[in-house]
Amino acid sequence: MRSVYSPAGSKAPPTDIRGMHQFRVAALGLALTVLTLRAAAPESSALHGTAHVGTRTAPNVVVWLDAPNLPRAVDRRTVVLDQRNLDFWPHVLVVRVGTTVDFPNNDRVFHNVFSFRDGKVFDLGMYPVGALKHVTFDRAGLSRIFCNIHPGMAAYVMAVDSPLFAVSDQSGTFTIAEVPSGAYQYHAWRPGAPPLAGTWSATTVAPLAIAWP
Repeated sequence: MRSVYSPAGSKAPPTDIRGMHQFRVAALGLALTVLTLRAAAPESSALHGTAHVGTRTAPNVVVWLDAPNLPRAVDRRTVVLDQRNLDFWPHVLVVRVGTTVDFPNNDRVFHNVFSFRDGKVFDLGMYPVGALKHVTFDRAGLSRIFCNIHPGMAAYVMAVDSPLFAVSDQSGTFTIAEVPSGAYQYHAWRPGAPPLAGTWSATTVAPLAIAWP
């Protein structure tokens, strides 16, 4: 058998050329797959907007986007509608359908929280300071929240079948984070006013302007 001369200290040439070729093909295929997945993944951006009533800024405006193709996972974050100083905090709350809301009594007196029409119907009964009760909002719609002991207390919980929603702050501004690219139907609601609806696209540069006359 003929031997191959290899100088001392030098490395022998690779003998499995076919194996190296297969490895390179596999690595190239993996790289192309990663690039394809990155290209297919939807880009997202934040939707910024303002809400007005006439010339005045409008706080407590609920804005949400229809997004039937997004995952329907329930929001597991702790959501609280507090009771303090004979009032509900916040006054307007928006949640995704299926979300459980905590109703702690952090006031100095007993409360009896209930809702009797439209959205979620419930009555938590009378409960003392420091107690905590829960309600799961399992259907879309508006729930008007009251206290059976203190008629001046009122709040609103809007349950929406979408993960894309926000409530305007005291300056009338709102932000819906991580909106996938595309065109959407939007909805807006505020206490004591008719709902509004329209279309919005992620390619729009200007903020979304919600306005009641």
